[in-house]
Amino acid sequence: MNRRFRTILQYVFFFSLGFLFVWLSIKDVGPLERVQIRFALNNARYFLALPVFMILLLSHYVRAMRWRLLIESIGYKPSKANTFFAVMIGYIVNQAVIRLGEVLKCTVLARYEKVPADKLVGTIILERLVDAICLVIVFVITIIIQPTLYDELVDKIFNSRETDESKKIPGYLVLLIVSGIVLLIIALWMIIKKKNFNDLVNAIKKIAKRVWEGISAIQHLKKRGQFILYTLLMWTLYLGGGYIGFYALQETEHYGIREAFAVLSAGSIGMTITPGGIGGYAFLLEQTMQIYGLSQGVALAFGWLLWLANTSVIIIGGLISFVALPWYNKNKLRQSAL
Repeated sequence: MNRRFRTILQYVFFFSLGFLFVWLSIKDVGPLERVQIRFALNNARYFLALPVFMILLLSHYVRAMRWRLLIESIGYKPSKANTFFAVMIGYIVNQAVIRLGEVLKCTVLARYEKVPADKLVGTIILERLVDAICLVIVFVITIIIQPTLYDELVDKIFNSRETDESKKIPGYLVLLIVSGIVLLIIALWMIIKKKNFNDLVNAIKKIAKRVWEGISAIQHLKKRGQFILYTLLMWTLYLGGGYIGFYALQETEHYGIREAFAVLSAGSIGMTITPGGIGGYAFLLEQTMQIYGLSQGVALAFGWLLWLANTSVIIIGGLISFVALPWYNKNKLRQSAL
């Protein structure tokens, strides 16, 4: 298959997935849900948008400073401003074309800071690996503080209220089905690529080796403690953004840290499965918040409000970075020439 065609097909798939989630999110909205949404939005505390905006923007700045530590470990020291601008530009591009932003932010920083782009790619991979580990930790904490959440979420998504108890799909069955699909994909990969069992084992070992190398690389950082601190701060800010978001609506102001962890878990998945989290983020938050007793209309409004808050930070911050990046470096060059 032609590489360009495969890339186009990939983009079409992810955008189609996003619009599917949008449709799933609004397909059951009736007159009652419209009244709930209208009431929630009319009485929303929109002044809280500013602190949420600042918290999310700060989380992106912390991410940029953490990335800068990784770049310093390979012998380069880019400016804080250029690193932050590159991160925000990468984010805004990811809104349109998933994963292209990772490439672009390396290209941008390489241009203005004379850091080889190929060396920056390794730092991005390590960043993503650390974030994946952190996300797993968030999932574990979420399940520990509310053990029944998984079964309740499965029941909410796959079983309607009218479904008889004896006919409901249990959580373990969904897990088995997902596991079966994964095994089927692996089997198809082995058949298409003409791989045997040893090739599969070697591929798993290779992935495990990369994961271990990524974790081990943190040990060799000169500022290891600072890197860990930035990571903890960044995820705490993500958690705080959702927690403060509860106070935006009267119907969600009584929720606390337990629900905030669930929002962070669901939102993180939603942001990765579709470009910019369009559709996926709001849908997963809607389903999650209904587990906690929130009505469908208010849960829908809450999910889209939080998605808009996240997206507005990226769009505004990204556009400002596009303008500020050349201006900042032109002034920097002018001052160094004096």
